[in-house]
Amino acid sequence: MAYPLQLGLQDATSPIMEELMNFHDHTLMIVFLISSLVLYIISLMLTTKLTHTSTMDAQEVETIWTILPAVILIMIALPSLRILYMMDEINNPALTVKTMGHQWYWSYEYTDYDDLTFDSYMVPTNELKPGDLRLLEVDNRVVLPMELPIRLLISSEDVLHSWAIPSMGLKTDAIPGRLNQATISSNRPGLFYGQCSEICGSNHSFMPIVLEMVPLKYFESWSSSMI
Repeated sequence: MAYPLQLGLQDATSPIMEELMNFHDHTLMIVFLISSLVLYIISLMLTTKLTHTSTMDAQEVETIWTILPAVILIMIALPSLRILYMMDEINNPALTVKTMGHQWYWSYEYTDYDDLTFDSYMVPTNELKPGDLRLLEVDNRVVLPMELPIRLLISSEDVLHSWAIPSMGLKTDAIPGRLNQATISSNRPGLFYGQCSEICGSNHSFMPIVLEMVPLKYFESWSSSMI
């Protein structure tokens, strides 16, 4: 039952990822229109008999093909800058989670609690339960409240890692001696999967990430049971 889910990425679940997908569609439409115009002009030149080949002065044409690309670049740049600003902005996070990369597992610390920390290892194939995803399931999931801004502090204790969850639009490097920051928020509850996207050694492909977004009251019950 789990195999069809592994054939593609999960749907966007965060406002940032939804903005990224909209920007992708916006840019793709611009590229499609440009490609169609170029293909039309090439077809026209190949099928039309040329009757005049001398060099002519065409200031209007030169003005258009100078201004039009500049306008197109601005149409692409402005939404891109807006999304970059949104990805870096963190306003009053409700919770802070520190993520540390190791060879080859993740450890998590909920800094707003006195003693809420755990390691997260991949579940071996022979220990998977029905419905679990092979190479993506972990023994301890990261449980977070939905519809709240959450700050992630990401670093590493040995080599380069990268904490990435595609459905959240997150991909942040874990660098030894450096603390990177990211923000996360989910519009809906669910399980969201990711993996280390940095080639960090022989077991690079065996350090998955499972994020479980739940309503706030369930998160409070879970955190109380973990302390």
